[in-house]
Amino acid sequence: MFLAFAGPVSAQSQGTDQKPATPAEQITPEQQAAREAQRRSVEEFNEAAKLPGNAGLPECVWTGRRIAALLWRDDIDTARRHLDMYERFGCPTEHLKLAFRCLVRQGNIDQKAQERLGARVHQCWVNPDYVAAPAQ
Repeated sequence: MFLAFAGPVSAQSQGTDQKPATPAEQITPEQQAAREAQRRSVEEFNEAAKLPGNAGLPECVWTGRRIAALLWRDDIDTARRHLDMYERFGCPTEHLKLAFRCLVRQGNIDQKAQERLGARVHQCWVNPDYVAAPAQ
């Protein structure tokens, strides 16, 4: 009688073992990059949330950074349309002005390096007094 129960018990214990990851469960480089971008985005918004007043609100951060980048790329018309939305959200135009001033003070950036532009815009958004270290 004891042996009759031994079979199912051993089968159940085998079910708890971890199976090796199948190719469908493995993360592709594109998925890993998307996860990393999502994590970085959340961190950036959390960092910006510490700003005083409305400048740290997610809608102000999102539109403000886009306006600064559009102005940098000389897309004034699109920046103006975004500015209407920015003001409608009650976001501080003074902070936008300071962030763009910071961006301009940093000097030229490669037009094809959008990721670097985005990083610089974010850095100037969270700290408009930011001064980049001189190139050596």
